Order: sequence, then C-alpha cells, then structure tokens
Amino acid sequence: MQRQVHLFHKSFGFNTWIFLFLICINKSATFKAMADNTQKKQALDSIRENITRSGHHIYVVSGGSIPRFAYTIGVSESAGVELILAGAIIYYVEEVTQIINDIAEQLKGQRNRKSFKVSGLGSFTLRNVHSSWSTKLLLGAFDYYQKRDIPALQIVADKAHWCIDVPDMSAPWSATKEPVWRWLYEAWPYPVPEDATAATNLPALRGDRITEVMRWEEDEWEAYVGEGSDVPYDQMRVVSIWTLIAVDESLARALHLAIGEGLWRDPGPDSEWHPWR
Repeated sequence: MQRQVHLFHKSFGFNTWIFLFLICINKSATFKAMADNTQKKQALDSIRENITRSGHHIYVVSGGSIPRFAYTIGVSESAGVELILAGAIIYYVEEVTQIINDIAEQLKGQRNRKSFKVSGLGSFTLRNVHSSWSTKLLLGAFDYYQKRDIPALQIVADKAHWCIDVPDMSAPWSATKEPVWRWLYEAWPYPVPEDATAATNLPALRGDRITEVMRWEEDEWEAYVGEGSDVPYDQMRVVSIWTLIAVDESLARALHLAIGEGLWRDPGPDSEWHPWR
C-alpha cells in the first residue's frame, strides 16, 4: 500500500501554499492516506485557509515509481476546473508553482483561454483530462470537495520544454501509450525498491540515448547521455529509474548491477552495453 508522507512548505515566494508529498511504499502494514483524523483535519483546514487567502492551493506529489505531478485545489471555484501539471521534470518545483499560479490567475480572468505564456518558462496550452487520470491523481481535490466528478485541465509546455515524462492526459490511461506512467495502475514487478531513483541529465529526459549508467546504492543510480563528469549541475535531475527504463528497455540491465558496478555504450542505436573496466 502507499503511505503518503507530507511536508508543508510555503511555495517559494508565491502567495499560494503547497503540500509536497513523498510517496513511500509500506510492505508490512496497510495504511490509508491521511488515516489520522487530526492530521486530516489540519490538512483540510490549511487547504481551506489557502483558498480563502490566495484563491487556490497546490499539491506537489513526488517519489515512488511514477513521475512528479502537481495539481490545484480551489481553481474550480472560480474557473470551473482544477489544473494539473504532470511530469515536466525539466522544471524545478518553484518553477512548477510559478507556472500553475500564473496560469490559474489568467484562467480565472478568461475561462475560455487555452494558451498562456509564463515569463522565462515558456508557452503553455491546456488539454482536457480524462477521468482515468484525474481519479488517480487528484485525490486531494476529491477528498476536499467530497465528490468524484471534478473537471480538470492539463498544463502542457511547448516543444522546447517537452520531456519524456509528460503524458497525454486527454486520452484514457494506457500502459502502452504512456509507459512512463505504467505503475499508476499496475503493480511494481522489479527486484528493487519502488522508489528507486536515477540522477540523469536533460538530454536523456528529452529522449536521447543514454550511454553510461552506474549503481551507487540499493536504490540509487546515475544514467547519463555523454560523460557524467561533464554534466553541468543545472542540467541534472533526479527521477524514478522507471522513467528512463520505460523509454529504453535496454536500461533494465542496470537493475541487476551490483553496487559500484557500471555499464557504458556508444551512442549509436545498435550499440551494446559493456561493463566498466
């Protein structure tokens, strides 16, 4: 079962507050999200206060086997829909909240608007969200409003900011069409922790062929396009290792590396993995 461990943060200089959720896996007991009534009441009270003060509340959910996502609670009260930004790990968390805040404010003033610009972060469009996505991802909104039919729109970045973890949520969820999001519905089958991560670089997240991979801990890898030692810090991101494997199944070999072992290959499409010597 999933256990949601939530950390309360103010959203990096913006008026809206956010909850940052870390999704963990509990193997020995069954938990329901926010099972403690006192904790749940405090969370709902905070959401209510944020909506009253700022017009909406933002949840950012990170960790586990699916990509990070963020969504609003409260935008529907003025614009008729909630907003969700799924994947897009190219953006830092503070940039995610800026994007959502800016678009939410613009949408409240023009409910039929479908395209937006956020200074320094790109252009964005909105797409309808199919219920097979919203019923799994907008749990906080459903809990707060006590209903299961809240319409939502997906915030989609322009091509210059596209990366492999961005799904098309206008279509029904499909493991075939959206393999990065497979574990939203399916059980985790691999012999490694479900929250295993990989440090990687932006070219890999844009779909370029990864050429080296190292395992440093039971649940930590590095996987880069090009030399890892040459990757600038601002080009690095940490993602679920499945995000990378879903796009390139040949990376699954990295799951069987011993700690401290690595693999390399040439960038060509037919190149094979070789052990580091």
